[in-house]
Amino acid sequence: MSQIDARLSALGIDLPPAPAPAANYVPFVRTGNQLFVSGQISIGADGHMITGKLGAGLEVEAGAAAARRCGLALIAQAKAALGDLDRVTRVVKLVGFVNSTADFSDQPRVINGCSDLMVEVFGEAGRHARSAVSAPALPFGVAVEIEAIFEVA
Repeated sequence: MSQIDARLSALGIDLPPAPAPAANYVPFVRTGNQLFVSGQISIGADGHMITGKLGAGLEVEAGAAAARRCGLALIAQAKAALGDLDRVTRVVKLVGFVNSTADFSDQPRVINGCSDLMVEVFGEAGRHARSAVSAPALPFGVAVEIEAIFEVA
């Protein structure tokens, strides 16, 4: 068992299956020592999409939980791409999109759900650059979508 798999187990985290693309794109691209993972949408443990709009009925805590689910999907895609999560040497950048109203301004707190997960799983190598932006709508009405760039060995 790899170190990261052992850490996931110790944290009680089960990765979901790596989601298939929903359109004409690939879930990840590796070039050199970088792995680009396409945007992963918020899908709950029950397999249903986590939908809603922050600032219009969906609370920050629920948005952060949705962002954490995006993070789990990002890690699952990295494992599918690499076979071994110990090959991740750094989480370089996350770009998070939050389905929110025009006056909602807590996008960073929502995306922390994913950022915190990356540090839990990868330790110091999980600290990353990040963008957290508002979107008036996201695919399928999901609450959050996040993409990632990983440095890999």
